[in-house]
Amino acid sequence: MSHAFAKTLKSFKTASGKEGKFHSLPQLGKELGVDVSRLPVSVRIVLESVLRNCDGKKVTAEHVKQLANWKPVADRTDEIPFVVARVVLQDFTGVPLLADLAAMRNVAAAMGKNPKTIEPLVPVDLVVDHSVMIDHYGSKKALDLNMKLEFQRNQERYEFMKWGMQAFDTFGVVPPGFGIVHQVNLEYLARGVHKTKQGVYYPDTLVGTDSHTTMINGIGVVGWGVGGIEAEAGMLGQPVYFLTPDVVGFEFSGKLREGVTATDLVLTVTETLRKHKVVGKFVEFFGEGTRTLALPDRATIANMAPEYGATMGFFPVDEKTIEYFQGTGRTKAEIEAFEAYFKAQKLFGVPGTGEIDYSSVVKLDLSTVAPSLAGPKRPQDRIEITDLATKFSELFSKPIEANGFNQPADKLAKTFTTSNGVDIHNGDVLIAAITSCTNTSNPGVLLAAGLLAKKAVEKGLKVAPHIKTSLAPGSRIVTEYLEKAGLLPYLEKLGFSVAAYGCTTCIGNAGDLTPEINEVITGNDLICAAVLSGNRNFEARIHPNLKANFLASPPLVVAYAIAGNVTRDLMTQPVGKGKGGKDVYLGEIWPTSDEVYALMKFAMNGKAFKANYDKVKNEPGKLWEKVKGVKGQVYNWPKSTYIAQPPFFEGFTMQPAAADVGVKDARIMALFGDSITTDHISPAGAIKEASPGGKFLTDNGVLKADFNSYGSRRGNHDVMMRGTFANVRIKNLMIPAAADGARKEGGYTVFQLDGAEKGQQQFIYDAAMKYMAAKVPTVIFAGEEYGTGSSRDWAAKGTQLLGIKAVVAKSFERIHRSNLVGMGVLPLQFKGADSWETLGLKGDELIDVVIGGELKPQADATLVITRADGSKQEVTVTLRIDTPIEVDYYKHGGILPFVLRQLLAA
Repeated sequence: MSHAFAKTLKSFKTASGKEGKFHSLPQLGKELGVDVSRLPVSVRIVLESVLRNCDGKKVTAEHVKQLANWKPVADRTDEIPFVVARVVLQDFTGVPLLADLAAMRNVAAAMGKNPKTIEPLVPVDLVVDHSVMIDHYGSKKALDLNMKLEFQRNQERYEFMKWGMQAFDTFGVVPPGFGIVHQVNLEYLARGVHKTKQGVYYPDTLVGTDSHTTMINGIGVVGWGVGGIEAEAGMLGQPVYFLTPDVVGFEFSGKLREGVTATDLVLTVTETLRKHKVVGKFVEFFGEGTRTLALPDRATIANMAPEYGATMGFFPVDEKTIEYFQGTGRTKAEIEAFEAYFKAQKLFGVPGTGEIDYSSVVKLDLSTVAPSLAGPKRPQDRIEITDLATKFSELFSKPIEANGFNQPADKLAKTFTTSNGVDIHNGDVLIAAITSCTNTSNPGVLLAAGLLAKKAVEKGLKVAPHIKTSLAPGSRIVTEYLEKAGLLPYLEKLGFSVAAYGCTTCIGNAGDLTPEINEVITGNDLICAAVLSGNRNFEARIHPNLKANFLASPPLVVAYAIAGNVTRDLMTQPVGKGKGGKDVYLGEIWPTSDEVYALMKFAMNGKAFKANYDKVKNEPGKLWEKVKGVKGQVYNWPKSTYIAQPPFFEGFTMQPAAADVGVKDARIMALFGDSITTDHISPAGAIKEASPGGKFLTDNGVLKADFNSYGSRRGNHDVMMRGTFANVRIKNLMIPAAADGARKEGGYTVFQLDGAEKGQQQFIYDAAMKYMAAKVPTVIFAGEEYGTGSSRDWAAKGTQLLGIKAVVAKSFERIHRSNLVGMGVLPLQFKGADSWETLGLKGDELIDVVIGGELKPQADATLVITRADGSKQEVTVTLRIDTPIEVDYYKHGGILPFVLRQLLAA
């Protein structure tokens, strides 16, 4: 079949005279009579994919015309089928995805089909980066000891990955110890442009199973985080479907002031865009100020798109992008093809004021950005450093509803002593972590941290030994340039030794505090702090006992580790006492931009980058080489508490069963407030011994010391369904408040079925099993931004496995809403000012969800509430199945059975 837009196939030449073919967007514009140069750059890159993949089936000529005629302000009803160039996974989300693929092969084999029918159709790279924990810290041996523990704990998972590498042709693994997926993606996996067997070039695009996949937007690559469920479909030939987006233009002007870091800038951008409400939208940066930003600064801003709520935080390709590719060891040929392609498409360069038609424009003068932190519970709550001490003191006594800690004011100044003689105070910094995700791809802030450490050590400053300090670079390159710049020894002197390469503190892998410190915190309900250079600080994410968590730049992390308490005002009070007991102030040790710039030559060395990443295949490390996986095309599922055959294909048939549309006589499992994160729904961190997950592991002979984390056990549904809603800080508002107004925390509900247990408080998992045994469906109610945070497919998978049929909320975060549909769970959204609070729900009501007529995207549905006294109330809500393809997914019982039926039918 000929291409519907065959005339768009044109040629371009590189600087060396090499010729390539491409589907020309300017030519498409001429054919359609559309000025594509006015379209946002990010939309044009998506348009190229739609144009190139136009096959008349999954992608039609009408899809091309619709997107080419994108309007800045319009009703968003058109669905874009976006075929990505590749998929990238991190291991927490990658392992359950691999388990689903393996289970699909089991189904294929059982039905007499060739198991190789199930095969990724685009390149898939899994970076093992989320499994290392900071057990050891503060010594040069920490990295080696932590990696050895990582391999001991995760042997079964890594064996499973090794099986996947030999079973699937397009599945590759970057072994542990190389870095975090985002930095490895930026420095190594991203190609700029790809080429088909027919010699047609096209831009690098992707989806990834980590929210912060958006870091790649910093180098002009269109890509974002999706749940593993969506990524799986994309790997297996399904386009990634999404509604035509609004595109918010973000114009930078001016320059950053002396002493202001990229971290301060991104926290300001996050605060600004959260207020602008960009959830589900593309954000595209433009203007003169954008052109001045170094590539690592752009990547830092792009990384935190999930925190400001956008699908992407996109920076166009320009000279700085080319310089970055040169500095990170890409070959001359691929750099020339990259530059020539983007120039031929007229996509090269950062647009200026008025050149692009955006849905709306946000402006920021870079000179107004001030040194900042964010917290204590959300990344968008920015606090200027001058205000932190005062702000913490205020929040200490404010009620929980006002984001406070509800503590008596006079308790703030008291001293509490551990059983081994360490004095602990409210506001004490007990974890100080330079973490890998947001900032360690940015040499400017890493060199600044090293310089601050050098000046601090030279003045005699120290970090208290009970503070858990760590440096977890996003790649080995960071260690290399810190060593060459002569700064690593000073960081080590203050306790910031390299402890891991990968995602650590941000994901809940900070490791534990000492038993003595935990005891004094929990025994006295202390509000102690973590300061980290990451992007996530949600409740109980960093450590279950640290209630105040602040995001900050790497140099500020070091400064607050020295200061030891967030109530010290670092702008007016000394950071600490140095040699001879002399007060030392932050201004005395803060590095200048000239000092940082003088060391940048050590950071961007193309040969060093190439040599480092050549080791991925040639020298993956002895620990990885020792891991042996089983062979064969179909996995045999040996008994394991880490990997188990997922239940999502039990009873699979080629024709889906007739789905009951709606819900009848459901009980309420939980009433939640605003900002329930995927960490609340499916925690990644520690497994408590007394929880259903801990009991399951104990019953299966696993010692408490070997529990590992929920994140590491995502390949086992028995653990993960027990861990759903098991966050120690989640509050189910069905549970009556105590006399002082405090709410019980943890994954509990009030059981509602008639009988001896009616009205009892139970673990949500235990109650769910009883409801399911009685064939009683359940629903959840929530407030604004339900499912914010990481793109965690288990937050939806666990919800489905607990028998929850619908979630009714004021609003949903993009990925979690999509994941719920992908698992066959109905997302329903209140209209206007309606909420479960305005409806007066208590939790003892019966709930029906009535969908009249044919199931249609974003249709109205009726919520029928039957109260305990028999009275009824009807409320209209919006069905948040947003697109036609999602209707199909829901009718098939979810995206996985839908895709499997398509593959087996083919």
